[in-house]
Amino acid sequence: MIELIIDGKTLHVKEGTTVMEAALRLGIKIPSMCHNGDLPHFSSCMICLVKNQTNNKLFTSCTVAVAPGMNIITMDEEIREARKTALDLLLSDHTGDCEAPCQISCPAHMDIPAMNGFIAGGEFEKAYHIVLQDIALPSILGRICPAPCESACRRKSADQAVSICLLKRWVGDVPAFAGTTEKGAVGGVPTFAGMTKEVAVVGSGPHGLSAAWYLQQMGYQCTIFDKNLLPGGALRDQVPVEKLPVEVLDREIERISRAGVKFQMNSEIDQERIKELEKQFDAVVYPLEKAPKMAVRASALGKEAAWKVHQTLSGEPVAGLQKNFNSRFSKLLEPEIAEYLKEAATGNRIEPSGGLKDEFSREEAMSEAARCMHCECRKPDSCLLRIYAHEYGADQKRFSGTPRKTLTRVIQHDTVVYEPRKCIKCGICIRITTKRKEELGLTFIGRGFDVEIGVPFNGTIREGLTHTAEEVVIACPTGALAMKGGGK
Repeated sequence: MIELIIDGKTLHVKEGTTVMEAALRLGIKIPSMCHNGDLPHFSSCMICLVKNQTNNKLFTSCTVAVAPGMNIITMDEEIREARKTALDLLLSDHTGDCEAPCQISCPAHMDIPAMNGFIAGGEFEKAYHIVLQDIALPSILGRICPAPCESACRRKSADQAVSICLLKRWVGDVPAFAGTTEKGAVGGVPTFAGMTKEVAVVGSGPHGLSAAWYLQQMGYQCTIFDKNLLPGGALRDQVPVEKLPVEVLDREIERISRAGVKFQMNSEIDQERIKELEKQFDAVVYPLEKAPKMAVRASALGKEAAWKVHQTLSGEPVAGLQKNFNSRFSKLLEPEIAEYLKEAATGNRIEPSGGLKDEFSREEAMSEAARCMHCECRKPDSCLLRIYAHEYGADQKRFSGTPRKTLTRVIQHDTVVYEPRKCIKCGICIRITTKRKEELGLTFIGRGFDVEIGVPFNGTIREGLTHTAEEVVIACPTGALAMKGGGK
């Protein structure tokens, strides 16, 4: 047995044990992207660097075996900076969007590609639930939003942007005529059974309605106070009825009321009244002082306010909604347009047969949603490169400078999509296909900076992954290898 010290703790391990494995015995998990269980291993990502205090040198913990007298520290400022540098280098050769440009440009940060995917597949209830995760008033905003998401849509590079707002409006209207339930409509929002805390919301415009909707879903009892006789605020007073019919506004408000939100209208709110509310309720959501012109932005700020209230009442740090690291690149190059169109329906955008004021038919909605090129990452929540880039504050532009490589999508398999520009060359997929005795499997092709993962003898991905497709997708530390349907 070998004695060593890791982060001030002495332990004894067998000869041949790696420092990473020894640290894990103490419950210390050292980050890594190229390491995978008992597969044959070589170090490539350089994220697992640690320091031996006996000689003050950094080394990769996943390949170096323990030695007598080692005194290891797994984190200090030098180690953190070294890991960040490794991430910066990996990102400099990484081309892909963590989140689609349409989602980034949406003030409510709605998962537009997921909505489109569910509509295209005829899963309208799931699409409705996806929308409600971020937009409390889809039927309303689908009619009056100026659609910044469509301005950012990469489909414009090919022909015309996807009709995101019309699709959002259609999804919001579906429950009214298709009997879609609202159960589970806000997946991703925390719910807490049995909570008794009450929140007052001042104002019944898009900000207040949104805040109350999300707080109610979290388990708080919300009451909206407003000086007007009817709820809606500027939505009722300042938007022409031909653009936003009264019955649509009333229907959205009724849904919020059915969720349990109480309304106290004709309630004059002054400073004295607000002081009373602060004594009567566990928290108060105040009206916006810089009210935004776009209702979708006010709605987004309402959701942000709901999260801050929840964090306050839960004793958590008040930070609002977390913003994760997001890899981005410039506009599509001409050859890349065809690559992105491989999985999208062809043709210009579709409009409702009865005109823009009319609804899509189901077939029209499905066809228009199928035009989405799905330029988002298919593994945004499990991609280790993104997770560690966020944790270490990585800088994607630090080592940029040379022209980026052209994006490609390899779609040769029934269930798997391969995007080489997201690959970090860790070789895990190669080691899996070798261990599982794939006839062709995967291998490194090329030399130096031009090396890529591919199938030997010019084979296809289908030929290389005959029985290991799901395993290599799960093991891939980025979105380079992913299932066609995504795995968020």
